[in-house]
Amino acid sequence: MIANYHTHTWRCNHAFDTEREYVEAAVARGIKTLGFADHAPYFFDEGHVSNLRMTLEEYPNYVAQLLQLREEYAGKIDILIGLEMEYYPKYFEKTLEYCLTHGLDYIIMGQHCLDHTESWQAHMPAQDEALVACYVDRVLEGAATGAYTYIAHPDHFKFAGDEKIWLRHMERMCLGLKEMNVPVEMNLLGFAENRHYPRRDFFEIVKSVGNTVVMGCDAHSKAQMGNVDAARRAKAWLCDIGITPVESLQVAKPALIR
Repeated sequence: MIANYHTHTWRCNHAFDTEREYVEAAVARGIKTLGFADHAPYFFDEGHVSNLRMTLEEYPNYVAQLLQLREEYAGKIDILIGLEMEYYPKYFEKTLEYCLTHGLDYIIMGQHCLDHTESWQAHMPAQDEALVACYVDRVLEGAATGAYTYIAHPDHFKFAGDEKIWLRHMERMCLGLKEMNVPVEMNLLGFAENRHYPRRDFFEIVKSVGNTVVMGCDAHSKAQMGNVDAARRAKAWLCDIGITPVESLQVAKPALIR
């Protein structure tokens, strides 16, 4: 890998190690472009406090730390300031405007939940077709804003019902993303830890539709950043399906919708 756009920090409350340690691990691995995309803060006006993301107050320091490292490691590695951000229509525009004001290079979509209450998350087994349909709708709605560089772990929705239903909606999602030219991620963390994703049947759909695929470390520790073996095995896994992932992407600063 010469680029990784999916790196977390301790601020999300479930990742470890310092930003500098991630950068050092990436340099040692030969990565030329390192994008940090920690879980985005969000404006919630109904009193909900998330323990899955940094706070709004922490965000300026997140940017400041990465700007300092960008300057310090100039010539060794390019550091990008990003966020992994769900698409919550009610709060999206206000949150994005705040993050752009304080400094932001790009965002990726990790639609972990369907709404800001976070009472249900996509890794929880679901049998209701309405939930998977809602997940796909939300991903496509978010992608249609043009704000997202790519979709992180698009196949992490865990469906316990009829597989044909899941596959039908995943194909609908892939077709929509292909039309909008929004890439999908092959998630190395899920691959290395033998999670329920990435799924071969999903990436067979990706191959059939012709979606662009990028590999993302989804690093929550410096060890995950430096897992060269997982990247090699993941590339071979994709190659067996007939997919060649892109080495890097052109990231664009998201624009406000209004």
